[in-house]
This record gives sequence, structure tokens and C-alpha cells, in this order.
Amino acid sequence: MRVLQTLEPGRPPMLGIWPKMKVLVLGSAFPNTSPGSRFRIEQWMPVMAKMGVTFDYAAFEDEELHRVLYTQGNQVAKAAGMMRGFVRRFSNLRALRQYDAVFIYEEAARMGPAIIERIIARAGVPIIYDFCDPIYLHQPSPSNGIWSHLKFVGKTKSICRAASHVIVGNEELAAFARQHNPNVTVAPITIDTEEYQPRAWPALPAAGAPAPIPTIGWTGSHSTVVHLDRLRGALSRLAETRKFRLKVIGTKTWAAPGVDAHPQAWKAATEVSDLHDIDIGIMPLPDDTWIRLRTQLKVRQYMGLGIPAIASPVGVNTELIQDGANGFLASSDDEWIAKLTRLIDDPALGRRLGAAGRKTIEERYSAKIWAPRILEIIRDAVKSSSRSSRAAS
Repeated sequence: MRVLQTLEPGRPPMLGIWPKMKVLVLGSAFPNTSPGSRFRIEQWMPVMAKMGVTFDYAAFEDEELHRVLYTQGNQVAKAAGMMRGFVRRFSNLRALRQYDAVFIYEEAARMGPAIIERIIARAGVPIIYDFCDPIYLHQPSPSNGIWSHLKFVGKTKSICRAASHVIVGNEELAAFARQHNPNVTVAPITIDTEEYQPRAWPALPAAGAPAPIPTIGWTGSHSTVVHLDRLRGALSRLAETRKFRLKVIGTKTWAAPGVDAHPQAWKAATEVSDLHDIDIGIMPLPDDTWIRLRTQLKVRQYMGLGIPAIASPVGVNTELIQDGANGFLASSDDEWIAKLTRLIDDPALGRRLGAAGRKTIEERYSAKIWAPRILEIIRDAVKSSSRSSRAAS
């Protein structure tokens, strides 16, 4: 599948500075479905398009493969979808000469070694390679045990070596990438601060007046809802002393004793409006190697919307949140209960923390700031490739 991106973001054109280019983006996921891709290249493309770049986004998945990929069973449908993906990829390769560069997010194909990436490199088209999770580590899939063994996680090294430049989500991933390529840039997951406008807060209740029941919110997926399960006991204890609603986005079923829980499926079309209903955003996490190396998203979403966030002090969360300044960090059940209680009892505190969190996103994690830097990387890779071609001729 190919999706031609011709979007018009709000940045004024800079065509006199940025040369026109045509870039092929290879993403493993169907457009607007993968959080990593959505908050990286898919978010940066509209900004770069205004600077004279044309993008073709080509997904390995199609709608049918995406529909069955994370379900139990359906092995025949999954195998057929994988074969269709490879057919599309080789079709992309036939058109390589149309492009100045190829941007690969995570992998060109969902399974197998780095065959597609090697072909692109040998054709002399510069590759910009981007990943924001430790995809070089084996992570078993509960719904795809067979296919997870065919992912060839070791190919991340090969793609790094084939790339002209590697972009990663944090310094820990950069340490891995630099073992295989000297040209590495750390670019965080970013928030589109035009789309993610701060939520509108109701007027604070007058002194002595009852406050409305607040909504604590969590967003994730079927694969990460186990992290919310870690707070089941703490939320039940909190419900014994405070009234609150719990909005759970990303799963149709979730419950805890005594908790007024409202689970719902995640939808791209309503993601921001669903999050606007939240008064307090939470992100509990286990402290393991995979989680520590990930470039976390949920906290950035809460902060970008001006919603006070509470998160486990794991990995990049300790860089995003300064405890008590622009959010809260909590480890034990007692800490979670204490900090949730503070925010429930003091809505004004939550609004101050939320405003500080929004400022952090605007200053350090905004797509408007980072997309031009990514374009500079692409442009330099194209220029270096052109110099190499002239030297070889």
C-alpha cells in the first residue's frame, strides 16, 4: 500500500532554504495504527511537507493483516498477509530510483532478515533508520508465538550498518546503535502541540462547595493493560476513601473491586477528545529491561494536554517528570494512593502541574521543534550520498 502525503501544516514554507526532495517511508504498521510510527515519522511528515518534501508512506501491513495480526490463531490469514506484504515491498523496490532517500521505521518487513534494507543500500539510495523501542531484544508475543520467532530481531544491527543515519528515541538506544553506525541522533517521541491543545478546565468550586467527581485516566492497548493491573489494589484502596471515575482507554474490559471503571476501545479519531475527559493521567510500569529502554508515550500525551500525570519512576519517565514540579512519580501502592489523593483533594495543584507539563512538551518535545531537525538529517544523508556517487563515477 502507498499513501501519498501532501499535508499542509502551519509552518510557513522555507523552500528557498530546504531543497525539494522525494522520500519513501517504509513502515511495518498500517498508517495511523502504531503509536511509535504515529508519534514519530507520521507526525513529522506534515511539518516537513511544508518545507518542500514529498512523502510516499508504504506500509508492510494491509488492513486485513492488521485486523488479524494481534488475534489468537488465524495463522493462515496471517501467513497470507505476510506474503502480500512482501509482494508490496518488492513493488516498492522497483520504484527506488524515484526517491532521494528511504526512511525506515523499525523494519521494512515484519518478518525475516534485513533483505529489503540491504537491497536499498546496494542501490545507493540513502537510508534513514528510526526506532524508539529496544526492538533488538526478543520480546515474546502472547498472540504471535510462532511469528515472533521469525522476526529476526538481530537484523536491527544489520539495518543500522546499512543506514546512512540512525535516529533513536533515547540515549540507551543510541548506545546500542553507535556500536554499528557512527551517525546516530537521539530524537524523542514528540507531540503535535497544534492537535494536542490543553484541555478546558471547569471553574474551580467555591470554598466549601463540593467538587465534581474527578476522572483518573489510563490509555494503552491490549498488550499493555497488564501494567494497569499493577494498580488494581491501590485503586481499590483509594476508592474506600475518595470518589473518582476510572477511564480505561485501550481495552473493552477492566475492573477492580470498588472502582467505578469505564473501559473503552481505543480509536484514533477520538483519541484526543477521549483524553480531554481525564483530570489525572496515570502510567504505572514494571521496572524491567524492556520497559527501561522504551521511549514512553502516555506521559507525553497527558503532559501535552495539560493534564497532571503520575508515573512510575522507570526509564525516561524520570527525565520527563520532575516530581512535584511538572507531575508526580510514584513507586509503591502507598505513594500512588498519597499522590492521587493530593490531586483529587486539590484540583488547583493538578492544574499547576498540568500547565508545567504542557510547557515541558512545548519546549523540549514538540513536533514543530523536532521535524526540521529530522529534515536536516535527511538532507545531509542525501547530500553525502550524492558526493559519494560523484566520487565513485
